Amino acid sequence: MSFTQSIRTCFSKYVTFSGRASRPEYWYFFLFVFVGGMLATLLDVRLFPGSVEVVETAEDEHAGNNAVSSGPLSLLFSLVTFLPLLAAGWRRMHDSGRSGLHLVYPLIVMIGTATFAAFGLGLAESFGETGTLLSAITAVILFFALLVLIVSPLLVLWWLSRPTQAGVNQYGPDPHGGTA
Repeated sequence: MSFTQSIRTCFSKYVTFSGRASRPEYWYFFLFVFVGGMLATLLDVRLFPGSVEVVETAEDEHAGNNAVSSGPLSLLFSLVTFLPLLAAGWRRMHDSGRSGLHLVYPLIVMIGTATFAAFGLGLAESFGETGTLLSAITAVILFFALLVLIVSPLLVLWWLSRPTQAGVNQYGPDPHGGTA
């Protein structure tokens, strides 16, 4: 599949979460979204100079700066490409024999970790002296949860890069037309 075929396919399957997507289909579309987002941000800087704000990341002068864009072009591009990219990733997971829900594991881990932190530390504050022990236990559990939070996006990237599962799987036929 070529770069342009990939873009056409992903936009024609705008919100199609069923079926399978080959590696080139997903990664070419991902490249399109990445480069398109950068170009949209550059156009925002040129056409709407007040829409990009440079934010210092630290007090140290050598720490660097981040550009934060609220420009209309980058926002519009992100809105237009969000669902097709999510659908292509979902189908890509299907192609490697996994449920599309595997794509949102980092989000699930992030929400679970934040909820546990808020609940555990909030509960610890209300217990006074006993809360110190509860805070320590919460901190230990949060340490391991943060490790999982760091590893989960890497695991999803690894799954997205896996080869096509040959032949028909539970999500449909092989996008390359191969047989098992």
